[in-house]
Amino acid sequence: MAKSKTSFFCQSCGYESAKWLGKCPSCSAWNTFVEELLVKEESNRNEWRQESSRSRTLKARTLQEIKTTEEVRLSSTDDELNRVLGGGIVPGSLVLVGGEPGIGKSTLMLQVGLQLKSHRVLYVSGEESEQQIKMRAERLGNTSQNFYILTETNTKNVFLAIEEIQPAIVIIDSIQTLQSNQLDSAPGSIGQVRQCTAELMKFAKETETPVFLIGHITKDGLLAGPKVLEHMVDTVLQFEGDRHLSYRILRTTKNRFGSTSEIGIYEMVGTGLREVSNPSEILISQKDGPISGVTIGTTLEGNRPLLIEIQSLVSPASFGTPQRTPTGFDHKRLNMLLAVLEKRCGFKMGMQDVFLNIAGGIRVEDPAIDLAACISIISSMEEISISDKICFAAEIGLGGELRAVNKIDLRISEAEKLGFQEIYISKYSHKSVDFKKFKIGVKSFGQLNDVFQDLFG
Repeated sequence: MAKSKTSFFCQSCGYESAKWLGKCPSCSAWNTFVEELLVKEESNRNEWRQESSRSRTLKARTLQEIKTTEEVRLSSTDDELNRVLGGGIVPGSLVLVGGEPGIGKSTLMLQVGLQLKSHRVLYVSGEESEQQIKMRAERLGNTSQNFYILTETNTKNVFLAIEEIQPAIVIIDSIQTLQSNQLDSAPGSIGQVRQCTAELMKFAKETETPVFLIGHITKDGLLAGPKVLEHMVDTVLQFEGDRHLSYRILRTTKNRFGSTSEIGIYEMVGTGLREVSNPSEILISQKDGPISGVTIGTTLEGNRPLLIEIQSLVSPASFGTPQRTPTGFDHKRLNMLLAVLEKRCGFKMGMQDVFLNIAGGIRVEDPAIDLAACISIISSMEEISISDKICFAAEIGLGGELRAVNKIDLRISEAEKLGFQEIYISKYSHKSVDFKKFKIGVKSFGQLNDVFQDLFG
């Protein structure tokens, strides 16, 4: 009979302790330790594990002895997903897809699986029945003869189905619903999530089969489960967006096979998720006429330039303390820009309520939109509208100077492609780029006051 023991696990970070603790030594969270019963069953292992362990011989090799092969990625027929993954699906990779409930994680992975008609795909669901998945697939309007559905939560039965079907891709929806016989604890607990992920990781690496894991999001916006789960997987994708808006963003937070700054943009329509190849057009709203407080700034996500709309509303404070309310923009950076406008440019911002919004429901951390944000604030304050044919790309320093931003040529090319007539940048960007090749008018300045003088006179 297997010997059992109990351990205490932190529900925030997965820290293990032999006794209950009020405060976690790893993440400093309070009252997060839960007792779990661990059962070791060394003899009860899957057959494919036994065969692989017998056939493999462990031997250390030098770099010269290791033969390198050309990296072959599997195209998912989804250009946005391919871009985020770094060019396609890597064989043997373990990808974790996280997002809020109802954001479209299952729809995205179901859509990707149905589009791979030439490869066998196994979709393992522990949350929906076969009939529910079929109804959703019919709504997407896509079918595949090589798409298999398995409603199961026990990992042993999952691996038996994998051995029978021999799929090219495995999708798990979701990792919190799986349960392993190696542990005698409830599904979704720290120990079960970690054990199931370890078994799937071992399977993926030994068989070169890519595995996609769908994970839940906690109320703090973090992936549910231990933090070690993010360290175990190869790629972590965050599917985010406002459920009340139609646009979704697929963002990479970890990627061992590509860049971590790429994003994919989708639009939720009645037939599923539609890829958005030109996101700048949807991030810039259509207006009937000139409106004060609205400017266009350029940002960069990986190698993809985006033009976004910054909206500001400045009004006298009704109470003693003025409000500073940004949406999609860093709160501390907004306070810094307001201090620069008051100290270096002479605008009295101390008794003004300032509301700043990044249109489209996205969040931007690129400092290149500083100039567009400042122009938007002053435009609303002075009730002077800015032409919708002008965009901005510069960082603001504490001295009121315009600082150069990276990859300015990509930003200018995107603005020119979308029909803008002028772009305001820092004069220090001239060192690395020849602006004569652009047809768009490029205006460069060294100080923020110079830009105000040119725009407002």
